Amino acid sequence: MKALQDLAIFVRTVDAGSLSAAARALDMTPAAASAALKRLEAELQVPLLVRSTRSLRLTPEGAAFLEHARLALSTLSEGVRALGTGRHEVQGVLRLAASSDMGRNLLLPWLDDFQSLHPQLRYRLTLSDRMANMFSEPVDAAFRYGKPQDSNLVALPVAPHNRRVLVASPAYLAQHPTPLTPHDLAGHDCLCFMLGEDVNDRWTFRRAGEALTVRVQGGHVGNDGDVVRRWAVAGRGVAYKAWLDVAHDVTEGRLVMLCTEWDTEPVPVYMVLPDRRQLTPGLRLLREFVATACAAMPPLPAASGSAC
Repeated sequence: MKALQDLAIFVRTVDAGSLSAAARALDMTPAAASAALKRLEAELQVPLLVRSTRSLRLTPEGAAFLEHARLALSTLSEGVRALGTGRHEVQGVLRLAASSDMGRNLLLPWLDDFQSLHPQLRYRLTLSDRMANMFSEPVDAAFRYGKPQDSNLVALPVAPHNRRVLVASPAYLAQHPTPLTPHDLAGHDCLCFMLGEDVNDRWTFRRAGEALTVRVQGGHVGNDGDVVRRWAVAGRGVAYKAWLDVAHDVTEGRLVMLCTEWDTEPVPVYMVLPDRRQLTPGLRLLREFVATACAAMPPLPAASGSAC
């Protein structure tokens, strides 16, 4: 398996930041490690690293090849462990990304429960409302609302019937007239989410074949979905949030659903991967676990015509 050993030396060199450090970690001479890298570059017919006596950096070809090398080594390691133990217990590291609200309030406790079932798994979790670049960032899978626009990504459904809902706190409604239709939002402080420079201030509704988009405004705009939810619970205004994000707030009385006779925007949840070949046994089990957890969430009230 000399070719695989060469791959391992390449990855370890990048992680260690120098050829000599990688050689020490692998208990080999720097000359042997250097020969392995030259052999790999010759086989691929591209330079992977630019090396000098004091520095080392990836070439563009090396950066593109690095994640493929990591995946190959991870897959091989998983196969070797399965052969050696005779068991199919999943193990390794899952590098995950999720939106802020779903990640903090749902995925974190679900991951704790999942890890209790599979204690050999470890996690690296990134929370951001910005969609990770699955081809350049160290992420194996991301949980996201809505199907990604990039057709090169693989999107596996987790909660296909999730929708947005219009909500406000009892404290806010005690001080403001309850909006009876989406048109009434013009007189309310609406809590808007911002991604980059784009503010989500156009909220869509539908009833009896009528489609309606309302341009809203207010004094609170945030680039973190969990902050928008917290503002709503604190009585700062009206929010248009995914049901999964506010289901517990609604069922426990912290938020009240509004305009429930109107259908709202669908926001299905997907597990997103850069390549179907990266759907490892661990990720496959996690997807099934999260889908089951979503299905066990409080159902969206029937008046809105949808559920998780």
